[in-house]
Amino acid sequence: MNTLRTGMLLAAMTALFMGVGYMIGGAGGMTIAFLVAAGMNVFAYWNSDKMVLRMYKAQEVDDAHASGVARRYAQTVRELATGAGLPQPKVYIIENAQPNAFATGRNPENAAVAATTGLLRMLTEQEVAGVMAHELAHVKNRDTLTMTVTATLAGAITMLANFAMFFGGNRNNGGGIIGAIAIMIFAPMAAALVQMAISRGREYEADRMGAEICGHPEWLASALAKISNGAAQIPNATAERHPETGQMMIINPLSGRGADNLFSTHPGTQNRIDRLMEMAGKESGMRLDPDGPSPFEGRRKGPWG
Repeated sequence: MNTLRTGMLLAAMTALFMGVGYMIGGAGGMTIAFLVAAGMNVFAYWNSDKMVLRMYKAQEVDDAHASGVARRYAQTVRELATGAGLPQPKVYIIENAQPNAFATGRNPENAAVAATTGLLRMLTEQEVAGVMAHELAHVKNRDTLTMTVTATLAGAITMLANFAMFFGGNRNNGGGIIGAIAIMIFAPMAAALVQMAISRGREYEADRMGAEICGHPEWLASALAKISNGAAQIPNATAERHPETGQMMIINPLSGRGADNLFSTHPGTQNRIDRLMEMAGKESGMRLDPDGPSPFEGRRKGPWG
């Protein structure tokens, strides 16, 4: 059902994109706009992972020379990937105080996962395992490709809307400058709403599958509580400069700005925690205090570092 819903939303975004192209230049404008979007998606398909890793100055973990936290982090990812039946992804660390993580890559055979140093310092080994299981769920579901396509289409729609304002739209449609202004305002808003709907659905599904991969939903629930609290207090300068990458993260890296819920790329953190705790067989109304006692027994009491 979630796959069908995502497909319908992608179709809606494509139809919106072609409609904006038609409003600008008629049938010819629609065709040109579609070709431009196709070219952008082909480029993003092959290069988006390299671009975002370079953007965040991510450093690949070298298994032969890694030690301490980096080695244990990489080993955790390897073990989880093996258990999930996935090819071994590349593992990266980002020097950033904000706790966060993301996955990228066009398919499971070319996937990469990345975690910030802030996340590795803040979480326990079990919580890191929960987070990386969530990211591997994105890889298994090929969400990284889906989100790349939606982000590219949303950007293209915004670009076309700006063209509509500059050129005045397709006058044969009778909209004139008023129509062009309407396109400029409402088309990007509609694209953003569709993009957010796809992203939220993917996050819930990755939480569910990630909990199954690591075998302990409460590990991820506890991690989400800590990461959400940390991300709200610690700014991420790179994400602020490139807000389009925010949808990739396990927690919205811009949450410190108090982003409007309507356009949030992520579901409410407490809603995600409640669902995970239901999976764990605990009371759904339980609220996890990131500074409180452990919700499960037998874990390390302190962070890795």
